[in-house]
Amino acid sequence: MRTSISAPFVDTKADDLVWTLNHPLVDPLATRTVEVAGLMVELRVLGASHQVVLRSESGELVETVACLPGVLGGLPGNAEHPLPGVGDYHFDSVIESSSRADLTRRVEEIQQETSDSPVGLLVAFPGDPLAVTALHLTSGSGSFLRWRTWHAYPQSGELVTTTTTLTP
Repeated sequence: MRTSISAPFVDTKADDLVWTLNHPLVDPLATRTVEVAGLMVELRVLGASHQVVLRSESGELVETVACLPGVLGGLPGNAEHPLPGVGDYHFDSVIESSSRADLTRRVEEIQQETSDSPVGLLVAFPGDPLAVTALHLTSGSGSFLRWRTWHAYPQSGELVTTTTTLTP
């Protein structure tokens, strides 16, 4: 699902992003809720940030990648956490710096992957066609759940890609 919004692109650069599993829910600019393998998954875009909320009978997970006031930025390259009642959680992030032409190509690929997907959400921000945030469930078998996110920063030529795998 692709949507355009009128809210400005809030985050400034990839280095300002913070990853957390304990931040309270933030009012989203766009949301998509899907049921996968008996789990409710809410994909939420916040400014140029995201939250993924996973709810099951045995627990809840709230993954936040965002600029958080008063918190120094910096995403981990990877992190693993056992989450009682939810499963084993693994997070990876990559920050790529590229030319505008390369960023344009990557954003087009992301749009093709997510725009028409029943388990994807892509938000385009005003001011620059490359200012997008996208989330996509890439797998949802009974043995694991995986999602990817992309945060494009055209003003700095950066693309942040995260991949999360949850094994119940």
